[in-house]
Amino acid sequence: MKSFFTILTIAFGSIYFFSCNTSNNKEVVSKKMGAIEYDTLVGESFKHENIIAVNEIEQKLQGKENVELVISGKIESCCQKKGCWMRMERDNGEPMMVTFKDYGFFVPLESAGKTAIMKGIAYYDTISVEMLKHYAEDAGKTQAEIDAINAPELAVSFEATGVMLK
Repeated sequence: MKSFFTILTIAFGSIYFFSCNTSNNKEVVSKKMGAIEYDTLVGESFKHENIIAVNEIEQKLQGKENVELVISGKIESCCQKKGCWMRMERDNGEPMMVTFKDYGFFVPLESAGKTAIMKGIAYYDTISVEMLKHYAEDAGKTQAEIDAINAPELAVSFEATGVMLK
């Protein structure tokens, strides 16, 4: 009878251990993808060829509705509720909004300040007042800052299919 309880304890312990994987499609630990070292990969794995800086996107978008790119830049902020969006720093002072394909993955909440390399589609988007207020709320802005949003924004946006953080 004692061995039955021992086996049962080991079985439940194993199930608990292996079911507690909260990685949410993440590879954590310093890894290399070709010549690029990264700490976290969320979304789909991708080839990191022809990487351009986030500041070069508008140049690549000229005359096009959208363009598939691999870009690199510094994360300014991300959703503090789930990690379901992030804003990338740009030289012109206007951050670029990044969402994730089909809401299929999220970045860690502590991603601000890290460098991201990501693959996806760049496009121009008109972001509604309602959505801007939603993003401001997710970012932890004050009610006064949220109330001050009163006009939609035309912005360069990016829908990522995969993101490497370092």
